[in-house]
Amino acid sequence: MTHNASLAEDKLAVAETIYHYALGIDTKDFDLYRSIFADQVEIDFSSYEGSSVVEPSLLAGDQWVRRVQPLFVGLAATQHTMTNPLAVIDGDSATCRMYMQAHHVYEPDKDDSWFTLGGFYDDSLVRSDLSPTGWLLTGVKLTVLWRKGDHSIMALAREKGRESLAG
Repeated sequence: MTHNASLAEDKLAVAETIYHYALGIDTKDFDLYRSIFADQVEIDFSSYEGSSVVEPSLLAGDQWVRRVQPLFVGLAATQHTMTNPLAVIDGDSATCRMYMQAHHVYEPDKDDSWFTLGGFYDDSLVRSDLSPTGWLLTGVKLTVLWRKGDHSIMALAREKGRESLAG
């Protein structure tokens, strides 16, 4: 295999890792979602005021998944669209910028019960046989560029999800 073919395969696998991020959240498959994170992950959602992580934090992968789970369990539906992956491979590590839009629906029968945001993710990854794609996320930074809709549904969904998970 040529170097260029190998590089292209690595870039595709990095993008697929981030696509799994969206798929895991949107299908509420938290095992799949967890499978793409390293044991420790640096999360920076500080540009999004509604985040459960209000400043950059180093978290265990399991802790991060537990932290986001109530929100997504409490929402009726989400659709995370990831586009324009710009991956840079450096041996067994990589970075990737991926544009995103995240649409969140709380009560599908109500026209105003949704919230959408757009921006991009800057992710860092390491090569690993433990991931279904061959890469694990070690860092996720969200930069929010715009928001539209009713942001208050996010807190309502998070509380509803906590109650559902409790029991």
